[in-house]
Amino acid sequence: MDISNLLPDPAILPLPADPERAALGRERWREAATGCSDAQIGGLAMDFDGDPLGGKILDAIFGNSPFLGRCAVQELPFLVRFTEADPRLAFAALADDLRKRGSTVQSSSEIDRLLRTARRRMALLTGICDITGRWTLEQVVSHLSAFADAAVGEAVAFHLRETAKAGGLRLADPNDPQTGSGFIVLAVGKLGAQELNYSSDIDLIVLFDDEIVATDEPISLQKTMVRLTRNLMRTLDEQTKDGYVFRTDLRLRPDPASTPLAVSVRAAETYYESTGQNWERAAMIKARPIAGDFRAGSAFIDYLTPFVWRKNLDFAAIEDIHSIKRQIHAHRGGADVALHGHNIKLGRGGIREIEFFAQTQQLVWGGRNPDVRLPATCDALRALARAGHINESAADILIDSYRFLRRVEHRLQMIDDRQTQTLPSDDAGLTALAVFLGYPDGEALETALLQNMRAVEEQYAQLFEEAPSLSGPGNLVFTGSEDDPGTLATLTEMGYADPRSVAAVIRGWHHGRYRATRNNRTRQILTALMPALLSAFSKTANPLAALMKFDEFLARLPAGIQVFSLFHSNPGLIDLLAEIMGSAPRLADHLSRNAGLLDAVLSADFFDPPPPRDGLSDQLHAVLWRARDFEDVLDLTRRWTKDYVFRLGVQMLRNRCDAEVVGYTLADIADLNIEALQGYVEKEFALQHGSFGQGGMAVIALGRLGGREMTVTSDLDLIFVYDVGSEAESIGGPKPLAPSHYYARLSQRFLSCLTAPTAEGTLYEVDMRLRPSGNQGPIASSLDAFRTYQSDTAWTWEHMALTRARVVSGPPALRAAIEKIIGATLTRPRPPDALLHDVAEMRVRIEGEHPADSVWDSKHVRGGLVDIEFVAQYMQLRHAANQPEILATNTIAALQKIGDAGLIDAGDADTLREASHLWHQMQGLLRLTLDLGFDPEVAPQGLKDTLAKAANAVDFADLEVKLQNTATRVRAIFDDIIQRPAAMLETKPTEEEHQ
Repeated sequence: MDISNLLPDPAILPLPADPERAALGRERWREAATGCSDAQIGGLAMDFDGDPLGGKILDAIFGNSPFLGRCAVQELPFLVRFTEADPRLAFAALADDLRKRGSTVQSSSEIDRLLRTARRRMALLTGICDITGRWTLEQVVSHLSAFADAAVGEAVAFHLRETAKAGGLRLADPNDPQTGSGFIVLAVGKLGAQELNYSSDIDLIVLFDDEIVATDEPISLQKTMVRLTRNLMRTLDEQTKDGYVFRTDLRLRPDPASTPLAVSVRAAETYYESTGQNWERAAMIKARPIAGDFRAGSAFIDYLTPFVWRKNLDFAAIEDIHSIKRQIHAHRGGADVALHGHNIKLGRGGIREIEFFAQTQQLVWGGRNPDVRLPATCDALRALARAGHINESAADILIDSYRFLRRVEHRLQMIDDRQTQTLPSDDAGLTALAVFLGYPDGEALETALLQNMRAVEEQYAQLFEEAPSLSGPGNLVFTGSEDDPGTLATLTEMGYADPRSVAAVIRGWHHGRYRATRNNRTRQILTALMPALLSAFSKTANPLAALMKFDEFLARLPAGIQVFSLFHSNPGLIDLLAEIMGSAPRLADHLSRNAGLLDAVLSADFFDPPPPRDGLSDQLHAVLWRARDFEDVLDLTRRWTKDYVFRLGVQMLRNRCDAEVVGYTLADIADLNIEALQGYVEKEFALQHGSFGQGGMAVIALGRLGGREMTVTSDLDLIFVYDVGSEAESIGGPKPLAPSHYYARLSQRFLSCLTAPTAEGTLYEVDMRLRPSGNQGPIASSLDAFRTYQSDTAWTWEHMALTRARVVSGPPALRAAIEKIIGATLTRPRPPDALLHDVAEMRVRIEGEHPADSVWDSKHVRGGLVDIEFVAQYMQLRHAANQPEILATNTIAALQKIGDAGLIDAGDADTLREASHLWHQMQGLLRLTLDLGFDPEVAPQGLKDTLAKAANAVDFADLEVKLQNTATRVRAIFDDIIQRPAAMLETKPTEEEHQ
């Protein structure tokens, strides 16, 4: 038999990389030939095996590609027939048979089997023509692409017919279901450029024109098109016993994360007009209709012409592309490439860089020069050279390297029919690939690979050497629809726990999913900022959480250009933003709602100490002066308060103020809010229910607010006390109320003002459990009831809480009366043993309810804040009867007075005050930075460093020692003053002694 037409030059035929596998394969070939039902075909197959050239071809197939070997045995009759004909005729016959049979299939199983059989034969035909050198690279990719067009077309025709049978649409011509259907399949990527890989997936965009599609159910059209598309994808890429046809990828459609599989033409046009990105312009250079309604598909491509090809030289857009690609390290004379495991498509000096080189120049010049608008890479490079936009030598170098790398790519994929561009990771694999490519050994292939990749890298670096340099830790590429392996590796090295999620989130920004990123200029700046943003986030407590907080921030922005320009002009702001997003979730939430705060950060006085109470009061009144109604009052107080919390939080993060300053300022802010809102509520309430002329309501603050020791998460412990004088009911309103009902309802209204969520969130959480009789008592107490309760009924622990009571609002006379009651209560003589027993017992009870073994629970750990507060409160209750000057609502201030009065050792008093300061520093920072408890085993170094710095510790290890020593010293003082003396009491105090 004559096979010279199949092998024009026997010298280029590769040897078998695995001779044993070649011998075994030929044995299987002969067995199949012997068992062939067609004796003539079987004889020709045996002749082919016996022919010296035929034997070498079989050795090359079986000894290098297990996949081709299986196809050869399975499709022995087909292979024998085409070896005797021109391969082009064999392809034409294959395509013709596909069309004829495709028009007659009646079931999914038939179309599946038909397409998979045809694909297996096509793989065998092109594989052998590639190995033998019968076809050039251009012929190989052209035939592969033409087959893909035909296969997709037949699958589309089948499913259009099936959809019509089910009543989903009406076909313009049942004998030609695709024409006039309004269903469009566009190919992009390699298939769009007719450069398909040997084992490539195919990038498709499925559209439908609802003005063309004929249907009796227009409301269900979208669902119908999606169902049709899903069935089409299944037909093409589902693995059956006969294999698959093509792996399909629909992720290059407009905004794939939020659009259906089939997109209406109108929706696609709107997307590209308003949100289309430059990388999508580059992708659409290769777009072409390959199946369905070709007329409608061509019309859509024509419509996109202004989007893809800008009339003016598009240097503004190319800046964006520069920003994207400069994030890949493209250095002239860059570092050596490690060939083992190298990706020849995405890696340095790879196929993607050649394609990107061509597409970049096409986008710049193609708007004014239609001659360079060619989809195929080599054609585009030649056209650019002819037009003088790149030099001839650069085009020649890139074309030669492109052909070389594509040939390597095809052999890699041919081995096992895998969509891979990654070189073998071991010497044996690289040597086997070298033999398959016709090289004598792996070293020769390595030399050729390095020569070509360095040539590509050199040209690529020259192209971008004028682009602005972007410092970055490695690959950071988020364009397109697939994850860049180098980018995933970089993100992992940076500390991101889920790099694929990070990449997906950032691609969403580039897709314009948020209003803030729909502007092209915004996305350009964002791209340029990406290395700095990701590096900054990577240094935070939880990089992924920081990124997701930033994602929330972007989602809430009405526009992005101002904010991103601010970052671009003030790079230091990025580090602060990352610190907030990663370390202070509450500040991040407020910043997300009020991006204008970033401008405030840049103001000269942002880091100045907060103003005194009078200054804060002036600011709040100036803010509330703008209020148009009561709803405005609620929003404005919340905005003003959270702005200050943000400012104080940032200052604390940056170690510009300590917990005591923050605690006092937050307490002043809360006091002013209470005063202001109470006035507004009472005025509104009086319109309906009048008022009590000589009376009024006062608000008593206890706990953290009373002691001016607030953190950013502190709730408000409040008591409401009223006095009405002699009136039996309110006067001056249409609906008078009795005093108890009046002030109960007024209190509820006031509580709602403090706690109700508005557009600006909530103002405070409020705890009323310290009111007389706790949750069982009325929400507001009369002055007489408050006096009686404190003198006759209140427990010792309630009087301990009262040591921190401050009257923060109300009529002056009422405030004075309440302060007199509190003073009288705290300065009355108490049985010392009963007091000591109660305080010790209360501490034991709290420890049982809130056990804490870690020094990071600064409140409840033994030797922590509770022990310090108990000492201060016990000493005040025990000695204030004789020395009332020791009373102070603030714990540190009280300890100072107790020490000055000589009631405890001066050194112990200093220890307790220093410990209180330290615990408040830790508590304030941790409440600011974490939603959950602190675990030093998993906490990031950045947060540990911040805590150590705030405590003036050398490092985190020194801080832990300092905290442990502090707890030990405080516990010893508590035991000396309370625990051991209580244990030494001979008898339990009587009930009378308690009272």
